Amino acid sequence: MQTISEAAAYTLQFINQTHRSVFLTGKAGTGKTTLLREIIQTTHKNTVVVAPTGIAALNAGGVTIHSMFQLPFGGFIPEFNVASQFSESVKFESKDTLRRHFKMSGLKKSVIRNMELLIIDEVSMLRADLLDAMDYMMQTVRKRNTPFGGVQVLFIGDLLQLPPVIRDEEWRTLRNYYKGKFFFHSHVVQQNPPLYIELSKIFRQTDDKFIAVLNNLRNNQISQEDIQALNQYVKPDFDLKANKGYITLTTHNVKADTMNAQALEDLVGKEVIYKPEIVGDFPDKIFPVEEHLKLKIGAQVMFVKNDLSFDKNYFNGKMGVIKSLSSHEILVHFPEENKTIEVEKYEWQNIRYKVDETTKEVAEEVLGTFVHYPIKLAWAITVHKSQGLTFDKAALDVSQVFLPGQAYVALSRLRSLEGLILLSPLRMNGISNDQDVMDYSLNKASDEILKNALHFETKNFIHNYLINTFDWQDLAQEWRNHQYSYNDKSESSAKSKQSLWAKKQTETIEQLLEPSKKFILQLNKLFAQETVDLNHVFDRIQAAFNYFLVPMDKLVYEILWKLEEVRRIKKVKAYYDELIVLEELQTKAVLRLMKAKLLIETVVSGETISKEKLTSAEIKLYITKKTDAIREEFKNVNVTLIDDEKDIERYTSKKATKKAPKKSTVQETYELWIEKNSIQDIATIRVLTKQTIYSHFVKLIQEKAIDIKEVLPQDRIQELADAFRGYKEESLNALMEKNSEKFTWDEARMYKASLN
Repeated sequence: MQTISEAAAYTLQFINQTHRSVFLTGKAGTGKTTLLREIIQTTHKNTVVVAPTGIAALNAGGVTIHSMFQLPFGGFIPEFNVASQFSESVKFESKDTLRRHFKMSGLKKSVIRNMELLIIDEVSMLRADLLDAMDYMMQTVRKRNTPFGGVQVLFIGDLLQLPPVIRDEEWRTLRNYYKGKFFFHSHVVQQNPPLYIELSKIFRQTDDKFIAVLNNLRNNQISQEDIQALNQYVKPDFDLKANKGYITLTTHNVKADTMNAQALEDLVGKEVIYKPEIVGDFPDKIFPVEEHLKLKIGAQVMFVKNDLSFDKNYFNGKMGVIKSLSSHEILVHFPEENKTIEVEKYEWQNIRYKVDETTKEVAEEVLGTFVHYPIKLAWAITVHKSQGLTFDKAALDVSQVFLPGQAYVALSRLRSLEGLILLSPLRMNGISNDQDVMDYSLNKASDEILKNALHFETKNFIHNYLINTFDWQDLAQEWRNHQYSYNDKSESSAKSKQSLWAKKQTETIEQLLEPSKKFILQLNKLFAQETVDLNHVFDRIQAAFNYFLVPMDKLVYEILWKLEEVRRIKKVKAYYDELIVLEELQTKAVLRLMKAKLLIETVVSGETISKEKLTSAEIKLYITKKTDAIREEFKNVNVTLIDDEKDIERYTSKKATKKAPKKSTVQETYELWIEKNSIQDIATIRVLTKQTIYSHFVKLIQEKAIDIKEVLPQDRIQELADAFRGYKEESLNALMEKNSEKFTWDEARMYKASLN
């Protein structure tokens, strides 16, 4: 991040070097979303991002709470032995029904078991009962009776914006279990409050007078003087048609939609409709923009994403006017800058989480993509949909009473009072904020508390990380359970033949328990000191690593070898799956040993704990190298074996796609291109259309990363050169009308990019 406040720095440290759950809040425009991206990119922890709604999840780059935790839509009663309660309109689950009815896939269980950090975005919308349901599911899957099954949670959101939605008939039942509807009313948060960190540096507004009014409005302290200051901007007869560049903020969807449709109809000229490119699984309920974008020249539009390119031509909420339209091109003009740009399409991804087979890290898998122009008609928008946007000019339609927080959300979209128009006077009634939220805000941690807590929690984190690394009680129990399962008479004889092998491996892990217990006691003594001698801890960890790695590594070898054998035997799918679970747990324990060594090296050297510091080539390639070596060795030992790969892959899952660190979409395409993939191959791998991949090539050619001669044949380049000779127009439309049979829009764009 270019600018990072002290509160943001503290948040990053608490996430990366403690296990403390955190509630991160802040006024509108303080950079919560920017910090969220920074955390995702830099944390060394297996991270999952969720949000209460599909659109919020899409914007945060995550998944919905309901899909991640297999939760039903309806209320949750946080107790056992509750009689079923539901009617036609209301249904409730309890701990009993969740455990009994809702089966979770192995993939989701694996992700939850491997999760270390759960980020919940837009937490203002998260209901208390839903959070308790999440907590219960995580404890159940992870088999740990601690908050969220031992996972660190980062709650992000502004509680003075969109509140949770609970219908009256639901609340009549839930009020018997909850004092209120917000996430902090949940039992898990009441009993285990997160550290409250507030971002206070405002990046959106710079006018002190305006910031003061917003703060007073936010804190239920708005004075008559503030109201008078705002009401100076009341202009009931303001002509929006004559004053271009203003967007009207209203409280109802119907009103905003009607205003936009009417304003578009009033424009003369032909209407052009643009449709998205959808590949794979992308449900219509999470479409981030209108599926059918209807535009005319002169239409007032707004960008709904930030420009990811170096040029930064637009931001989320920037207004412009349509200057030129054709079936393949949209030009938007910014009157105040006297600048025109071509709108590029944006890619939204529908993802799910999985565990990478080689690194055992939680990774994203793209299920589908939605590619469309990141703009929408912008004569009007609802306050609800304006969250996260920034406007230079806005007219507020406050004729109807605002809900708590709506006045604040609406006004805080603006950069300054200079761009404000009130279509009617602002009244005091109806704009006070929820008292529970105001009371909860008193929990904000002071700098002194943050400083002390960080020191204490960091020491705790290092201590717990190290002792958990060497605590193999649960792993040994899994081995014992596996060994006992051979006594089950229902098992096939193919499995029973492996019982001696299982007994031997169980004995190996059990022999490690006593020395590991003693080592944990040593660590506990060292960390019990007021000042921990980290150099001594470092020496002990190195010695323990050298002692334990060999037998633990041998167990991984044994399971991988057994998997190689079993995948060649028919009708033992259940046995194969059992071994896969054991392999995941055993490999995770070995990788954790390697990370613990890197952790103590990082701490002793005084460096910051981060993703970069807690990984190495050895960790990344550990399972791949071991698997390849075992397969080669297995073939050499079994030279007479017919190695029918189709047959032996019957139990293995589809090969996991390589998950690299988050890169720009253009960079990902470039890397696949230099690996000699064709444009069609790249589109297939990336779950995108060829047209989208061509748009990446336009940028790569413009940046001189790729030469157009690598993409197009010489005769086509010559045709393009002839057509472009003397062509000075801003739009390619006229050129394409003449030459559409000779070359495509994509080819013309690539050639134009090569001229820069």
